[in-house]
Amino acid sequence: MDKKRGLELFLWILSIFFASQIYSSINGPIKFNKVKNERYALVIDRLKDIRNAQIAHKDVNGYYANNFDSLVSFIDNGQFTLIEEKDSSYLAYDRIYRIDMLREVKIVRELGKVSVKDSLFKDNNSYKEMAYVPIKGVEDKKFSITADVIDKNGYEAHVFEVKVKKDIILHDQNKDLLKQENKVVSVDGVNGSELVLGSMTEVSTSGNWPTIFDAKKK
Repeated sequence: MDKKRGLELFLWILSIFFASQIYSSINGPIKFNKVKNERYALVIDRLKDIRNAQIAHKDVNGYYANNFDSLVSFIDNGQFTLIEEKDSSYLAYDRIYRIDMLREVKIVRELGKVSVKDSLFKDNNSYKEMAYVPIKGVEDKKFSITADVIDKNGYEAHVFEVKVKKDIILHDQNKDLLKQENKVVSVDGVNGSELVLGSMTEVSTSGNWPTIFDAKKK
């Protein structure tokens, strides 16, 4: 009788173990994807702020910043010049045809200046932390940032790139699932082992994330 009860208890424990394993194999990837998408959204939102700041930096200075200290300082102190453009025309005597000819011109007038910070961030000071990855547990980790001028079909093109490894974003998640995520190649996923904004080989201010993240609101 004791042996029978012992066997029943063993089989009961074994069935619980296999059930938990099956549950983990199903629930694990679901939980991983939920955490992944939430964290990617946070990182992508910050990358979008960096993109806006870099575009403004180039508009004002003619080139992209290659470090975050310069980018933050630019937001604090930079100014956009507001201009007004109007098409106009006038009559001018043409010596060849010996008649008055209509000349078209564009009149550009400076209206004033406006703060970059007020234009991009208003009262939000989150830009001061834009160098850092906004994920709990790795708040001290920074994005990698580079900028340069490349030759593109004989034309000097300004480029920049900002990136962070998925290993940092998902630092505390299942290692096997993270290894699979680093190998993703899909139109619905973030391809490769990093989240990347811009490019050092192409003229681009786009990111390597799917458009579903662009539809998300902050």
